[in-house]
Amino acid sequence: MDKDRRISSADCPPDQIAGPPSLAASDAAANLAQLARSLGHPARVHILKVLLAKDTCVAGELADELPLAASTVSQHLKILRDAGLIKGQVDGPRRCYCVDRSVLAHFKELIGGL
Repeated sequence: MDKDRRISSADCPPDQIAGPPSLAASDAAANLAQLARSLGHPARVHILKVLLAKDTCVAGELADELPLAASTVSQHLKILRDAGLIKGQVDGPRRCYCVDRSVLAHFKELIGGL
């Protein structure tokens, strides 16, 4: 193929020509990007795995699971919570975290749609 030749829409079969994304598609893309960003650090992936494995509301022992300061773990938890992947409850002086499985299932659907 000539390297200077430009590919035009005429070169694509009609079913491969995409129009502008719909609002729903752009919302899904934004949601997928936010969820993917929230899992963009190994510590957050590990936190999510720990929460899934324990399958209960987990509090302070998360800091014991990682070689990180408790304040750093709290920052990672906030990112996961802001993305909706985990939920937190205040239980007296401590917070208790668990995975929001419906958001995780939605994330899997979004990934599957790529």
